[in-house]
Amino acid sequence: VCTPYSYSPGINKVDYSATFSTLGLISNLIAFIVLIKSFKQTKNHSRSFFLIFLGGLVVTDFMGLLVTGSFVISFYVTRVDWSKSDPACHFCNFMGMSMVFYGLSPLLLGATMATQRFIGINHPFASSSKMTKRRTTSMMLMVWFVAGSISLLPLIGFGSYHIQTPGSWCFLNMTPKTSDWGFALLFSLVGLISIATSILLNTVSVVTLLKVYCGAERRQRSRDHEAEMMLQLILIMTIATVCWCPLLVFIAQTAFARTGFEVKYLLLCIRFATWNQILDPWVYILFRRSVLRRVNPRSDCSPRDRPLSLWPVLQIHSAREIYGKIEASAEIWWQRSLETAINSLAKPDEAQKGFAVMFDFK
Repeated sequence: VCTPYSYSPGINKVDYSATFSTLGLISNLIAFIVLIKSFKQTKNHSRSFFLIFLGGLVVTDFMGLLVTGSFVISFYVTRVDWSKSDPACHFCNFMGMSMVFYGLSPLLLGATMATQRFIGINHPFASSSKMTKRRTTSMMLMVWFVAGSISLLPLIGFGSYHIQTPGSWCFLNMTPKTSDWGFALLFSLVGLISIATSILLNTVSVVTLLKVYCGAERRQRSRDHEAEMMLQLILIMTIATVCWCPLLVFIAQTAFARTGFEVKYLLLCIRFATWNQILDPWVYILFRRSVLRRVNPRSDCSPRDRPLSLWPVLQIHSAREIYGKIEASAEIWWQRSLETAINSLAKPDEAQKGFAVMFDFK
């Protein structure tokens, strides 16, 4: 049976939910089109794997907004009381599973992408030999499987879902029961650990890239595509941290206190978390090299536009080539001198001619 809640259809307006749902859906649709075009144009293997993860993240955000937004908007349009229309709580369970699944999936995908980039930057040869498109897709499906498995736990007795005020959505059931607060704590810890993993691995990857760019290795290979991917990944991580940490910390505090949710703070934290699905796609849309070049042409750091970075190498090769030619010429000159000196002892007339030719006497 669902936990009692406050049915207040007038606490919010349909305009707010409809506007943000529509904005998020359109943004993710545009981002998906951009990613498809980028995937077809890219020739870099590591970037193609990264784009597959980004595509999975876009699909997750799009479906999350579509599923949850549809229920919320239908509530404000019909003003239906789900506790009376659905006494068996089928809506509650489906809505709760959707909230947990589409909440954890982006965080777990962010941690997986951070891990993939960490391995790709710090162990590029191992990454290039073991990473394939099939394995990338399998990793993404595994992330969805883990998030889906966690969301299904209340159906087997660990935790439960219930309708939340104002009656338009369903989420974790916070009661003193061990299974309820344990499930809420599990949801919170999985999300926080995913964010912490992303922060740790992305920090190490950024430090490694800075060493590559600032050190001598910058003359050996270009890392511009890694820098672009890391910029996008850092922004995704920052958005997820800002949007999700308030809700995850609030749930953890409530679980440890074994008290119910405060509706005001819960709604505020949920709205913060919703912004993650709206802002994420604009990272892929705006922070691409093609867009950054148009905004600031000086930011283009492709190899063809960086002759200065190759100049020390060219200088070294030119010096070696000139030194080799001088050394060969000197060796030939000394051989001729030695031969002429030997011949002079035997044939003075021919020796004089040899010296004239060698020193260009006329």
